[in-house]
Amino acid sequence: MIIATAPYIAGYRVAETKGQVFGLVVRSRGLGGNLIAGLRSIVGGEIHEYTSLLEDTRRQAIDRMVQNATLVGANAVISMRFDSSELAGTMSEIVAYGTAVVLVPDASATPPTIPPPAPGAPPAE
Repeated sequence: MIIATAPYIAGYRVAETKGQVFGLVVRSRGLGGNLIAGLRSIVGGEIHEYTSLLEDTRRQAIDRMVQNATLVGANAVISMRFDSSELAGTMSEIVAYGTAVVLVPDASATPPTIPPPAPGAPPAE
């Protein structure tokens, strides 16, 4: 499944638009994680517990969006975005959404050009 934040994919054309798809996840960090994160916030800097939680949640939201796109017969999602909000002060909601489409190779597209290697770079194999 191709996923892009752009409204098009180079070398392909949209043959069919299936519609909007999304993947939604609501998560809460457990009491222990909140306690550790709270202590870290006193010192300042990145709070790794929350970073990890949000990275995992975004991946899961994308996976759910891909499942929904597959169900409607799409092979790509274009114009993909994330949105997030907080619920009840203890939970994070993450949604990944975009437009499910069927892409086909565009025969009129020019093939990509490969730039020459940088001076001093080893030759390509």
